[in-house]
Amino acid sequence: MITIVIAEDQKLLLGAFGSLLSLEEDMEVVGKASNGEEAVALVKKLQPDVCIMDIEMPGKSGLEAAEEIKGLGCKVIILTTFARTGYFQRALKAGVSGYLLKDSPSEELANSIRSVMAGRRIYAPELIEDAYGTTENPLTDREKEVLELVADGKNTKEIADELRIKAGTVRNYISTILDKLEVKNRIEAITQSKEKGWFK
Repeated sequence: MITIVIAEDQKLLLGAFGSLLSLEEDMEVVGKASNGEEAVALVKKLQPDVCIMDIEMPGKSGLEAAEEIKGLGCKVIILTTFARTGYFQRALKAGVSGYLLKDSPSEELANSIRSVMAGRRIYAPELIEDAYGTTENPLTDREKEVLELVADGKNTKEIADELRIKAGTVRNYISTILDKLEVKNRIEAITQSKEKGWFK
């Protein structure tokens, strides 16, 4: 019997996943958590085979919990709505065994759990395409530096002072960054860089 803990902050989904997996003859849901801290506590207490984990939860996120569970002998499958390369790469570093999207068919979840228990790793195909596709950061080191300072909330003059360049040069860098990232403004540039995991 495969024992499972589910961590999901939306109660409706938590109940639905629990009911679906309980229908499988070879699976038993032994615990349910509504945030990352509860998930870590349940894994330590119940020592399940698998923990199904959402990412964005109050308090401790699913990724933080996955990093903590690593080494406890419990396999982690991330189940999320977020197909973000940055999240995926961090999940890989945390050693998760699977990363699935919530719009996957329900039978896929049960099959993925069985595959993970057999020692395989299961990742949503669209994430692999993104992670290993065209997500190389097109910015030069100097442009990355400028964008990180923008993300820190610094204005053009402060960036110019910090990098010892003219304000006009900073404006040129920002304009080049927006062109390269094909975005309209600084906020979109920051958001895209965060989603793709480009910030340090």
